[in-house]
Amino acid sequence: MSTGQGGIPESIIESVLQQHDIVDTVSRFVHLTKQGKYMKGLCPFHSEKTPSFTVTPEKQIFYCYGCGTGGNAIKFRMEIEGLSFPEAVKTMAEESHISMGDWQGRESAHVNPETERLLEAYELTAKLYHFLLKNTEHGKVAMEYLRSRGFSDKLIDQFQIGYAPNRWDTLVQFLEKREFPLEEMEKGGLLSPRNEGQGYVDRFRDRVMFPINGRSGKPIAFAGRILGDGQPKYLNSPETRLFNKSRVLYNLHHAKNAIRKQRQAILFEGYGDVISAWDQDIQNGVAAMGTALTENQALMLKGMCDEVIVCYDGDRAGQAAAFKNFPILEEAGLQVKIALIPDGLDPDDFIRKHGGERFRNQIVDGAVTTTKFKLINLKKNHILLEGGGQIAYSKEAVKLIAPLSSPTEREVYLRELAAEVDVSFETLKQECNEEREAMKNNLQYGDNNPKRWNNGRQQNRQVPTPNLLPAYHAAERKLLAWMLQDDEAAQYVNEHLGEAFNLDDHAAIAAYLYAYYAQGKPSDTSRFMSSLHDDRLEKTVSSISMMDGPGEWSIQVLDDCIREVLKYPRKKEYDLKKEEMIAAERAGDSVRAAQIAIEMIALERQ
Repeated sequence: MSTGQGGIPESIIESVLQQHDIVDTVSRFVHLTKQGKYMKGLCPFHSEKTPSFTVTPEKQIFYCYGCGTGGNAIKFRMEIEGLSFPEAVKTMAEESHISMGDWQGRESAHVNPETERLLEAYELTAKLYHFLLKNTEHGKVAMEYLRSRGFSDKLIDQFQIGYAPNRWDTLVQFLEKREFPLEEMEKGGLLSPRNEGQGYVDRFRDRVMFPINGRSGKPIAFAGRILGDGQPKYLNSPETRLFNKSRVLYNLHHAKNAIRKQRQAILFEGYGDVISAWDQDIQNGVAAMGTALTENQALMLKGMCDEVIVCYDGDRAGQAAAFKNFPILEEAGLQVKIALIPDGLDPDDFIRKHGGERFRNQIVDGAVTTTKFKLINLKKNHILLEGGGQIAYSKEAVKLIAPLSSPTEREVYLRELAAEVDVSFETLKQECNEEREAMKNNLQYGDNNPKRWNNGRQQNRQVPTPNLLPAYHAAERKLLAWMLQDDEAAQYVNEHLGEAFNLDDHAAIAAYLYAYYAQGKPSDTSRFMSSLHDDRLEKTVSSISMMDGPGEWSIQVLDDCIREVLKYPRKKEYDLKKEEMIAAERAGDSVRAAQIAIEMIALERQ
């Protein structure tokens, strides 16, 4: 049985695509209107006012001209719900009552036995630590600590919190008895090598253990909080074949349904904050692995919601972390607000002191925009009782307000600023307009790249293909468009051009197409895209497929495009020779200049 992406039988992938029409799939999340042979709507992956999100029923694909996201029905479900390819296929198969046969929906193709063992080891280890916390004398102090933090038995069970005892070999003996290879367990982050001699010791000792679960809900790592004053306060599992901390969010497996439903996520700093909020029926909370958020984590959230509330500790360090992270969320296309927690408290402390209802009403609902947050922090740096302080604050504040794209937003903040300093609204508005004019003159065409988050809602996804392309680039796209439509066109291009495309992505797509047709498969863009293993290539194929159409192909038009593609490297070589000739003439080397001129003539003839 042949297998496709993710090791899934191709027959299952094909059945899923046949049963899930692209228009029906997208319409569950996007309001589409018919425009000729296309369906159009507002892109769910970035903020826009004019529809650039396009669905082609004929080819069963989607593509957004605004942010460059594209693919088939499976890809859409992956992006909109934050699923892996196997998870999306499994979900869609279950919805259509398609039998998965012997395939169990693993995370990757032909799951490595070492990966299988490690997954099993983490699951058993989580159960062991949980048992030791709840049922042994070893876990008594840890249980008292958790109770003092307001953790009920129900919460401890739900989040499978555990305890790693203050011994060197509890887990070593546990895993060895069950015949797990200890060297693999050390590579997998559960054990550490002894400092002296051979053998292994437990990686986590005398720590309250928080399992970190992957998308499937199974433990793939741990965060251990030390009991007492030792360092580090939190010890996370190292990166392993299971755990990449830049691609994981704590509690996402629990919170994803609430996040999708509310179209909002709350980003906390600590695991305890997430759990305390959950206990108060705030179920859309997640935490990054440490305070530093990554672009991957931001895009995971973008696939599920529109707004993120950053709810970090109220102390200086927590607010500084929030300040560092919100631009990453904004560049992913998310609306961002910052929660302001008074008295330097963390969310967990606030909930225990004031209750969940006040936390929801005051902190979550009272979260401020990122501009307001920056203004609040800026204000702390100036003494407004002094004239000099007011002038300095107002000038810096205007620089923050000026880049905002909305005139209404600018006016609201300028009026608030006028009330704080002894300057009229009209004067501040004039300064703001002057600042915007200066910005316009200083900016290159396009975005304010160093500060994209000040440009309204600029996206950091793949840049859409420009309308005017170099001749060789346009020719390559035309060739690939014809090749996607017809295996005979692909065969001709293979014989006369092969993989000699100038752009690496185009060469890769061509190679995949040659292999695809060599297996006797029909021209089917949606099906072909499921054979790719690269997100960027999928987007490029979507973009090429959405071209208005290069028309019917013929040998002549294929030859014309192939000639244009082959001409480009020679033109580059010609331009280099020209530079060399000019350099030789300037250096007074007339003999060398003449030799280069002859070489240039030969290239011109080619």
